[in-house]
Amino acid sequence: MKLNSTPTKHYQTVTAYDDEAVEFNAIRYAHSLLVLPEVEPVIWPVTAFETLTTEHFAQIDATQPDVVILGTGKRQRFIHPKLTAMLTERRIGVECMDNQAACRTYNILMAEGRKVALALIFETK
Repeated sequence: MKLNSTPTKHYQTVTAYDDEAVEFNAIRYAHSLLVLPEVEPVIWPVTAFETLTTEHFAQIDATQPDVVILGTGKRQRFIHPKLTAMLTERRIGVECMDNQAACRTYNILMAEGRKVALALIFETK
């Protein structure tokens, strides 16, 4: 799906997505990513939903977001609360949704000026 441009060009904006990849500012990525509005996307070393660990969420915690949108792949899945306990203790919400919904939600929160972290899982074989 292609998305319309908005006046947020100096931020990392989702400009397109499909089941296999996502574009930020028209640059395509086909691997798991961690993205914040004002920081270039970085590789997030997650190869599958089932491999998530507390260390993956510690990497997100280090970015000090207000809220985390977790894209769990092609379908929505829910994580065990023990994985996000460090975020919950600091009152940082974590929302799980499929990647496409996560991309849409991230763009909305980012455009509102929220410090949102988007963590997307693209499973590798």
